[in-house]
Amino acid sequence: AVANAIGRPDVQGFVGSLVGLGATKGVFVTTSTFSPHAHEFVKHLSQRVILLDGRQLADLMFEHGVGVRVRRAIELPDAPFADAPAQSEGGSSSTWRTPSATR
Repeated sequence: AVANAIGRPDVQGFVGSLVGLGATKGVFVTTSTFSPHAHEFVKHLSQRVILLDGRQLADLMFEHGVGVRVRRAIELPDAPFADAPAQSEGGSSSTWRTPSATR
């Protein structure tokens, strides 16, 4: 979540650990997000550091079928039910009315 975003200081600490180990590459994974300052920081490093946030992690899990299973997928239009008639009050589920303007 944005409120719990990983900031530049945490990424700097991670990079410091990479340097200490003599590593030239690293992947920092979080289920949260990274701050804009963290993203900007890694752009200017000599080490190759990838920041992988929660949304990207979930996308990769779905893409590769790791730890997830899709049982049923339903696709809805961009504005679901925008043109569907409204159900009348007190009627059965098969009774429908068209919405009208209030007078």
